[in-house]
Amino acid sequence: MNPTLMQLHQALRQGRTSSVALTERALDAIRRHQEGGGVAFIQVDAEAALAAARGIDAAKRYPSPLSGIPLSVKDLFDVQGQVTTAGSLALKTEPPAAQDATAVARLRAAGAVLLGRTNMSEFAYSGLGLNPHYGTPLNPADPERIAGGSSSGAAVGVALGLSAAALGTDTGGSLRIPAAFCGLTGFKPTARHVPQQGCLPLSPSLDSIGALGRSVSCCTILDAVLRKGRIPALAQNEAPLLGKHRLYVTEDYVADQLDPAVAQAFKQALSRLSNAGAKIVRFDFPELRQIADINAKGGIVAAEAWRWHQERLQGENGHAYDPRIARRIRAGASQSIAEYLDTLERRRALQAAATRRLSMADAWLMPTVAIRPPKLAELVDDDAFTRANSLVLRNTSIVNLLDGCALSLPLTPQIGLSVCGLFGRDNHILKLAAGIERALANT
Repeated sequence: MNPTLMQLHQALRQGRTSSVALTERALDAIRRHQEGGGVAFIQVDAEAALAAARGIDAAKRYPSPLSGIPLSVKDLFDVQGQVTTAGSLALKTEPPAAQDATAVARLRAAGAVLLGRTNMSEFAYSGLGLNPHYGTPLNPADPERIAGGSSSGAAVGVALGLSAAALGTDTGGSLRIPAAFCGLTGFKPTARHVPQQGCLPLSPSLDSIGALGRSVSCCTILDAVLRKGRIPALAQNEAPLLGKHRLYVTEDYVADQLDPAVAQAFKQALSRLSNAGAKIVRFDFPELRQIADINAKGGIVAAEAWRWHQERLQGENGHAYDPRIARRIRAGASQSIAEYLDTLERRRALQAAATRRLSMADAWLMPTVAIRPPKLAELVDDDAFTRANSLVLRNTSIVNLLDGCALSLPLTPQIGLSVCGLFGRDNHILKLAAGIERALANT
């Protein structure tokens, strides 16, 4: 069992290990992973990581739960002196970043040791995690299956113990999908809670910066650093009892086409939470059926992605794009300004409906992903890829449209439970998710 951030922090403070030892262990694991054909990392900065670890150990104190802990960074963030390629070959000739992204700088300030850049779906525009340029990270529990995306390398790295936790992004599920598929915990905060400076955009209206870890406490620690830009107080056991909490569940839309294993795991989780004292409240949310129409021409993501990529796709490196990703981006060109503004208006209407229907809810629960991870061989055909990508993203993308927050907890090594809240309820959802995590572990 890989240790949590707090377990590693305690080991450092008690002198049972050192940052150098943790970093050397992580780098050795990455090396063995790569020698075995693994592609979780695009770039490893061993020299800088070890130098940072030595500096932290020399101070003989570990004030932050991240001090001396080896983490990874998704290849979407600027790291000073490195080229941000976003999992693409089209940006390899871009100049190195002049400074760290705000999120990266905050991790450094909290004492994190940055190991390198993790693989991903090109430009973060897929929930499956395939990458034809750098290879596709495979599921740690079944190498015939995908790890999910877009933060595929980040999840594989944490699941295999190559890093203690990972920095990633989530525009439609890019943290929560790989968390569910790889048996991890992933948190998508309210979008504007973490500054996006220095993070290559996919859809600025929907992009969120968050973390992948091994527990709710890992995500809580990382969120505190990323959101507040300060070293958090040491995490206390604040997991609430569930007796007074109303957990809402809808069986329309998010329960369509569920894999039987997913449906069974979700049903069992609800039963265990009910036995732990939670009140499970069934409700209807018919407005969710409008999402397919909202996204008919690629939705907000395609329109905003086209704005950023238009000149690059038409430039000399346009041929270097993954054709599947290029096709999805070009869908944004078909939207008129009026259609884009109409989509934004429909988004606001959906948010208003969610506020009404969830006004009494402490959280909204749903299966993180409707299906188990598909086999990589099943996604060779473009139509199969498109169908799988749509279904994988369906549940998670709702929270991005609502500009809410959500955390995915593992129910099995490949199935997740999402604990969702509306705009700004991040602290509440993190605390409640800790109670749900404890209840599921104890029943």
